[in-house]
Amino acid sequence: SAVRGLFRNVLRTPRPYEVITKPLPVTPAQHVPAHIVRPPYAALVNPVRPSSSEHHPAAKLTAEEISLLRTACSITKKALDLAATLVRPGVTGEAIDREIHRFIVSQGAYPSPLGYLGFPKSVCTSVNNVVCHGIPDARALREGDIVNVDVTSYIHGFHGDSSRTFLVGQVDPAGQALVRTAKECMEIGIRVCRPGQALNSIGLVIERAARASGYTICQPFLGHGIGRVFHSQPDIFHFANRVPGTMEANTAFTIEPCVNENGPDMRILSDGWTAVTTDGGRSAQFEHTILITDKGYEILT
Repeated sequence: SAVRGLFRNVLRTPRPYEVITKPLPVTPAQHVPAHIVRPPYAALVNPVRPSSSEHHPAAKLTAEEISLLRTACSITKKALDLAATLVRPGVTGEAIDREIHRFIVSQGAYPSPLGYLGFPKSVCTSVNNVVCHGIPDARALREGDIVNVDVTSYIHGFHGDSSRTFLVGQVDPAGQALVRTAKECMEIGIRVCRPGQALNSIGLVIERAARASGYTICQPFLGHGIGRVFHSQPDIFHFANRVPGTMEANTAFTIEPCVNENGPDMRILSDGWTAVTTDGGRSAQFEHTILITDKGYEILT
C-alpha cells in the first residue's frame, strides 16, 4: 500500500544521529573520599531491584528537613550547570561522569546513582535513542547528538534529583524540536501542582502536550517521591491515568517525562540498565525536584 511504501522510505532514510544498539565496556567507578557520608544502599553487596517505590511511603517534611533537601538540590543544580559546560563533540560520557563526580564530592556530597541497585557510575548519560539510565562510557559525543545528563546528590541525609537534555553542537531541526517539547512537557506538568490537586493531573497534561506535538511518552519510567529515600511514594505517572492520590503540602517529588520522537516502546540492553527505544527514534527528558507548598509549588533544582 501507499502507507507501507512511505513507511519503508522513512526507514531507509539515513538518520542524522547514531543509534545506540549495545553497551560499551564500563571502567571502574570514581573514588569517593572516606569522609563523605554514604546513603544506606551504598553498602549493599547484592542489592535487589524493587518493582516500584511502594515500600517507601511519602513523607511530610519539616522546615528543617526542607532546608536540608534544598541543600542537596542546590548541589545537583550546580552539577548540571557544570554539565552544560562539558557537553560538546569529542567529550565522552566517562569524562562527564568524572567531572561531575569530582564536583559533587568537593561539595561534601555523595553521587546518589553510584551503587544504587548496583549502578556502576555517578551520573546517567543517555544519548540519542537512549531513553534513560545510560551508563557513561568511552563513546565520544558527536556533532548532532542529544544527551541527557541525570544527576542526584546526597548530603545531610537527603537526595536532590534533576536532569537536562543537551544539544551537542548543531542538531537537526527535528532533534531540537523534540528537546524543546520535552522541556515544555515537564514545565506543563509542574504548573498544575498545588495542595489538594490530583496527582494524576500531571500525567494528563503532559501526555496531552506530547501528543499535540506528535510525540509519545515512554510509560515505564515514572517520577517519584524524594527526600531521605532516593525513590519513594508517590509514583508520578507521565501519561493519562486514574491512579488515586492528591498532592500534599510539604511533600517533594520529581517530574521527569521521557518524550519519544516516534513510538513509546523501549527495551533494556544487556547491561541491565540502558533503556533504548525499540524503533531507534530519539528520546529526550528533563527533570526537576518539586516541593509542594501551602499555596502551590517550588522548583528546588
